[in-house]
Amino acid sequence: MRILLVEDDPVLGPDLSKALSQEGYAVDLADNGIDAEALGDEDIYDLVVLDLGLPLRPGLDVLRNWRGRHNNIPTLILTARSAWQEKIDGFDAGADDYLAKPFHTEELLARMTALLRRAKQVPNTVLETSGLVLDEKTQSVIVEGDSRYELTGMEYKLLRYLMHNPGRLLSKLQIVEHIYDDSTENDSNVVEAYIKMLRKKIGKERIQTKRGQGYLFVNTL
Repeated sequence: MRILLVEDDPVLGPDLSKALSQEGYAVDLADNGIDAEALGDEDIYDLVVLDLGLPLRPGLDVLRNWRGRHNNIPTLILTARSAWQEKIDGFDAGADDYLAKPFHTEELLARMTALLRRAKQVPNTVLETSGLVLDEKTQSVIVEGDSRYELTGMEYKLLRYLMHNPGRLLSKLQIVEHIYDDSTENDSNVVEAYIKMLRKKIGKERIQTKRGQGYLFVNTL
């Protein structure tokens, strides 16, 4: 899953980006409102973590502009402003969740996970579909309630994205855009190799290849 992190603090921004990357997210960091707004209009992000006190353009204006263009990307506001009226202003602007500074990274991760599940209409507290349970703490997958397989970092990112999009035909470009960040050199041909490795662990029938179109993660139950 690819995250747009908008934070101008020169310490907090990179630290959060590193922490989220360690949890298997592809993270792009923007440090001002103008860049953030432009990036958020690209159809490559699954969620935005948005600070309000930004240079060049306030976070609330960025969010209002997105919503005014019918850009409904899930957005979690991250700010030092904790007054109740400011929270109301954030939700009125179109925010999906709100976390005041200071905060624990674990709470941010939990809220992000919950928001992603709501956005993808995943009803359970764990990511489970097609006989698979993805253990997001250990980055492993349990197949048919029996066998557990450890996943490499990229296998985990790819499987999580597929499981969030069951029954949806995904092109190689879509997959690349959602599992890599801008700082990572990527090659769409590498996706084939990771698909092949995943099939060995979860069964080839769960990931169908549509020639010339992409891949389809199917529910085999």
